[in-house]
Amino acid sequence: MSQSEAHSDRIKSNLSRVDNLTKRLAVAMARKKQSNPNLSVPDGAVFAKAAQSYFTDLATDPSRLFAEQAKFWGESMDAWMDAQRRMFDSVSGKEADNQELDKDRRFRNELWEKSPFFRLVKEQYKINSRMVHRSLSELDGLNEGERRKIEFFVRQFVDMMSPSNFLLTNPEALERAVSTEGKSLVDGLENFVRDVEAGNGNHQVSLTDTDAFEVGGNIATTRGSIVYRNELIELIQYSPLSAKVKALPLLIIPPWINKYYILDLKQQNSFVRWTVEQGYTVFVVSWINPDGRHREVGLDDYATKGAMAAIDEVLRITGAKKLNAVGYCIGGTLLALVLAYMNRKGVKTVRSATFFATFTDFTDIGELGVFFDKNFLAGIKEEIGKKGFFPSKYMSQAFSYMRANDLVYGPAVRSYMLGEAPPAFDLLYWNGDSTNLSGKMALEYFQRLCIENQFVKGEFELCGTPISMKDIKQPLTAVACESDHLVNWETSFKGISEAGSASKNLILAQSGHIAGIINPPGRKKYGHYRLSGRFSDAESWKSEAEFEKESWWPVWAQWLGRRSGKKIDARWPGGSESPELCPAPGTYVLAKAAD
Repeated sequence: MSQSEAHSDRIKSNLSRVDNLTKRLAVAMARKKQSNPNLSVPDGAVFAKAAQSYFTDLATDPSRLFAEQAKFWGESMDAWMDAQRRMFDSVSGKEADNQELDKDRRFRNELWEKSPFFRLVKEQYKINSRMVHRSLSELDGLNEGERRKIEFFVRQFVDMMSPSNFLLTNPEALERAVSTEGKSLVDGLENFVRDVEAGNGNHQVSLTDTDAFEVGGNIATTRGSIVYRNELIELIQYSPLSAKVKALPLLIIPPWINKYYILDLKQQNSFVRWTVEQGYTVFVVSWINPDGRHREVGLDDYATKGAMAAIDEVLRITGAKKLNAVGYCIGGTLLALVLAYMNRKGVKTVRSATFFATFTDFTDIGELGVFFDKNFLAGIKEEIGKKGFFPSKYMSQAFSYMRANDLVYGPAVRSYMLGEAPPAFDLLYWNGDSTNLSGKMALEYFQRLCIENQFVKGEFELCGTPISMKDIKQPLTAVACESDHLVNWETSFKGISEAGSASKNLILAQSGHIAGIINPPGRKKYGHYRLSGRFSDAESWKSEAEFEKESWWPVWAQWLGRRSGKKIDARWPGGSESPELCPAPGTYVLAKAAD
């Protein structure tokens, strides 16, 4: 077969695949369910107010607009002249200068620098972006909440319009298409169709190869057993990895917005396994994935049938009088509520508490706050009214668009324009294995905590008892993350500092909400700051804190060890009075979110 015939056959094969994929896409799109617009579209009133503010500023101070336009056209002209010079240099054979790759990962491909055309496209996009953001920053007449909301959603638009997101202005995608004779684009279409099919007509880009992981197979593999189960939790007790263990057991309460095994991914980065290796009897709560049966399950239930039931079972199973507790994210918020309640009731069975990336003061919840307007809350109530739960896809979308370039547009470009298969990445697999929120709990959490901030004000009631952070008396450690996009560390520490505890140990981990917590010793990838005592303000605390280049895990383990009693013979799961129900990771964690 000649080269031209082979080329012709490849073209025909690709066209045949396109025809088949188009038919599959039509079938998948026919199954699409209409999403609630209140949960995906920002409140138009805020944008109307911003537009009014813009035109008011223009009328009262037109020189500001003229100055901004002059700056914009000046920067654009400089970019155009630079492109002409580079074009002339390339024609004349002169080597171009400034070949350093762009630090923005969207523009890392060398063609963004080497090609005068693509460099101009990139630079003009950056000029346009700066102009938009400058215009927003100079708007008068907006309060801080309105300004943050406008900036967030405008950033989504600016990020979406990046030239890297479009085939005709992405040099890497064009180069790949030419070198593969169009196969990369057909592969990309197949990836797109597969994602739409997986979402039953609703599209969400795949971040990882879901076939590469199995919960209990190659992730969530630390050996243990389910030793208790009720309608809300399964309680995992892990098998010891040392002959002796500390007398006081350790209970971990993870968030229920995602699944517990973020703390037990692979053996080399498992916080659970590492803690067991340090000589602790470790228990972890695994939450049920709610569906329509959980319409009336509220925060009181998560406290009594979740955290407090787990505490009682750990003490019963081990025979210990007290335990130490860890709460992560919303699991930490629940732990704080429960500790305050138990202390008010005179129950002193928790020796110390550790909070990972936890909000207790919701004064400033960062970018999450942009979603909490009347439309969003109305949408939540509507979804819960129809289904009895709040579907996981809405929270997943919100979290993804907080890091849109990393979790939406970047993966879409690699998958759909470059035709690459999603990577096998355990963290992203976990991120996509999302959970629903029970109806009553979701409304209580968003309204009473996130919006009304009742806990820090002393207005929150748990099981009919008024509680506040000042009711927490146990020694505590709070671990916050420096670049956390979900729980900003300043507000996290501010809330924890309101506790009535005499001993407060604050640790600031480098990196974000996940990587800052899941940071095993020995890698020296992310360090941490630490300083005990009362938190006053972020700047002064960080300037006084001691910095170490290593993980915070060993420092925390030393702190915990001083509050965990003497060493005793290792405890094994099960026994005559607490039989093993099934091996870890159990059954609740395997349930997929209902739609």
